[in-house]
Amino acid sequence: MKHSVIALAAAALLAAAVPNTAQARCHGCGVAAGVVGGLAAGAIIGSAIAGSQPRYVEPEPVYVEPPPPPGAYYVEPADVGPVCHTVRRRVFIDGVGYRWTREDVCD
Repeated sequence: MKHSVIALAAAALLAAAVPNTAQARCHGCGVAAGVVGGLAAGAIIGSAIAGSQPRYVEPEPVYVEPPPPPGAYYVEPADVGPVCHTVRRRVFIDGVGYRWTREDVCD
């Protein structure tokens, strides 16, 4: 199909390029014929190019692990131990003044 459309476009282009007998009363007829022929050839070639683009192919499905069943949730173990975090405290130091310190506090 692609080759026949290209051959048809080439034949139309050659037919438009063949010189015709000049008529004394028609000024600019050759230009008009060239414009019409060029538009026709452009439409034919453009449709051939547009039709040759790759088509969208749907990808194969990908396996996705299903979510856990309802009611299943994470329970923190009972033997976690102390929970520690860092606290900033303002401390007065003799001869220096107030300073900020960081201390680890375990609950």
